Amino acid sequence: MLEISGLDVHYDGVHALRGLSLTVGQGEIVALLGNNGAGKTTTMSATSGLVRPSGGKVLFEGEDITGLAAHKITSRGLVHCPEGRRIFSTLSVHDNLLLGGYLVRDQAEIKRRIDHVYGLLPRLAERRAQQGGTLSGGEQQMLAIGRAMVTGPRLLLLDEPSMGLAPLVVAQVMELIADINASGTAVLLVEQNASAALKIAHRGYVLENGVGTLSGTGEELRSDPRVVEAYLGGS
Repeated sequence: MLEISGLDVHYDGVHALRGLSLTVGQGEIVALLGNNGAGKTTTMSATSGLVRPSGGKVLFEGEDITGLAAHKITSRGLVHCPEGRRIFSTLSVHDNLLLGGYLVRDQAEIKRRIDHVYGLLPRLAERRAQQGGTLSGGEQQMLAIGRAMVTGPRLLLLDEPSMGLAPLVVAQVMELIADINASGTAVLLVEQNASAALKIAHRGYVLENGVGTLSGTGEELRSDPRVVEAYLGGS
């Protein structure tokens, strides 16, 4: 579904990505691992049109989307759920979800998608009239993912969905991602919690200083001594 080849991104003279190449296939969860500053979020932003690459190509379902405006990329079914949740805190849960359908003209389809999200996340259904800013951190993350799902992704970019969450909630978020994937949505997952990400990922890549250094199946990376030492706490 997604093919990134030779991607370069510069920020204010800093070479943030250096010839990065990766793929995400139909039905896959692909994890992108690396320390802070490795280029993970830049990869997501360049893929979704928030940042313009200085070199390389991004192909989505065979179409060159390199440098295309973000809303045009979203309308094609490549949807970015950014780091930090970024929900509308003064709007209700339901209104946040409605905004996920901003580009969708069919009101019946928006309702169907929101009902699907409520089915996946009954806690959001219970709180549909509650202001987003009054939810717990885990609930806000669920809302951010749910809003992205209303957009109708065929490929979902998830940036640090477990950030700041308790271990039990992290497990719930990872279960949700696996459920979304099982329903037919491919996922590119940027995640600081490498152990949690690799448990659900079919494949993964490791980024260091803007360069892809390792790749393999989730199981291969979980057992790779370099990954264990750097990202899995040496255990």
